[in-house]
Amino acid sequence: MAITSRLTSTQGKSRSTGVPGHAFVALAALSVALVPAFVFAPGPLASSMSDGGFGDQRHLIGSFSESFVGYWSSGDRNFSPGLERVVDYWVHYHVVKAVIAATLLAVLTAFGVLLWKAFVRAGGFGAARRAAIASAGAAATALGLISLAAVMANIQGAIAPLSSLLSMLPMHSSRGALADTLGQVRRHLADYPNAGNRTPPAVEVMVGDFSRYHLVIAVAAPMVAVVLIGLSVVSWRRFARTEASDRRARRIFRSFGLLWALLSLTFIVLAVANVSTAADPAPALLAFFTGGW
Repeated sequence: MAITSRLTSTQGKSRSTGVPGHAFVALAALSVALVPAFVFAPGPLASSMSDGGFGDQRHLIGSFSESFVGYWSSGDRNFSPGLERVVDYWVHYHVVKAVIAATLLAVLTAFGVLLWKAFVRAGGFGAARRAAIASAGAAATALGLISLAAVMANIQGAIAPLSSLLSMLPMHSSRGALADTLGQVRRHLADYPNAGNRTPPAVEVMVGDFSRYHLVIAVAAPMVAVVLIGLSVVSWRRFARTEASDRRARRIFRSFGLLWALLSLTFIVLAVANVSTAADPAPALLAFFTGGW
């Protein structure tokens, strides 16, 4: 991993930056270990915690498509046993991914703080070593933001697993039971909620789950925005208190002040968009089923 290679060049002089070298090594090792764990561990762990797993994504898609058709045909509000098995697995899958992503976010946050502190104090290093620390810090920051997005996305999947699974349906199936089912779903969603008692229970379940899916982000995004605004304020205060002669530190604080402010605006926009969808999910769900979302 790039962070690890850049770390090696800074470890020897870590004491001059006031940061223990073993902290760099431990956090870098954890980062490197958690990235593949995020990719490969959720499937086996979810299988061990649920009624059974699925060999690969193709098997999962096939099982979900078949069980979705069966659920729709049943006319029941409650999930069929086949769909319940898939949904239960999917909940555990996302819980595992969310935990790993949250752990990775914490590790990368600590790692990034150490790296940027080291960069600010790296006056005794040459230009190449300072560039290596800055590059590693930028990589840790970027990966941390990706981890944050992964945490939010997987919380969505755990709270609203049916909506998360719907993205796996082959929406453009042209024939067979699945194509017939998807056509019926589209027709009923187009009439929702005006059809009244003629609305199949499965449509109500999907609309409610889709609303929860977007409500998760509608709640989480403002919380993240508040944290980012706080970080921006702290960064600008540190910038104002830093002496003009310390250009490296001022540049770092100013950059992070701008970054956190811009990201907070992004999350505010994300929250507004998801609030509107959560309040009226049926049109967006119909657009999803027709391929326009």
